[in-house]
Amino acid sequence: MGIIVFLGDSITDAGRKDSPNQLGYGYVNIFADSLKESGTDWNIVNRGVDGYITERVARALYSDCISLHPDYVSILVGINDIGMIVRSQVSWQDKLYLLEDSIRSYHEMLFDLSRETEAKVITLEPFVFPKEDTYQEWVPWQKKMSKNILKLARNYGARFIPTQEPLNQKIEEYGYSAITTDGIHLTLLGHQALAGIIQDSFQIRQ
Repeated sequence: MGIIVFLGDSITDAGRKDSPNQLGYGYVNIFADSLKESGTDWNIVNRGVDGYITERVARALYSDCISLHPDYVSILVGINDIGMIVRSQVSWQDKLYLLEDSIRSYHEMLFDLSRETEAKVITLEPFVFPKEDTYQEWVPWQKKMSKNILKLARNYGARFIPTQEPLNQKIEEYGYSAITTDGIHLTLLGHQALAGIIQDSFQIRQ
């Protein structure tokens, strides 16, 4: 049985500690169910933590992930970093420095995973859904973050999965409130869409 570890923030966490199987009520659990239905035998581990920024995921990487000797690692983190950057009462240049700190932590994660494991790594694009004036300031930083994650993924031979545009398309199809609860977190339909993006973009086989 192989091991797939999911790392991230509240979107990955999705109430995992209160869920019967410790996988939460979001895309990780939906993805796990789909693997069971396909007859593949994997041990799915959710290590998402509500409120985590990239640096916190990197700091806990060994205990939460590397020590488990995973075969696959999925990472979805960055939106809390973006929120921290936008809300910081500092200059534009200092905000760029904060972004660099986040990217440095992401770099450390991919370096440690490449050095300490043989896992295939999946990096998921952090996403945000602006509406009217809400979260409009986050969009440029989301684009910068995504561009940097894509570059790092390529450098380390990891898989980068775009999520922003596919989820935007789901919003166009079903409506804003059908996909997101607040512009950041996902509804059940949103989690189903995200699980589908992962399944379609990265085929995990037994």
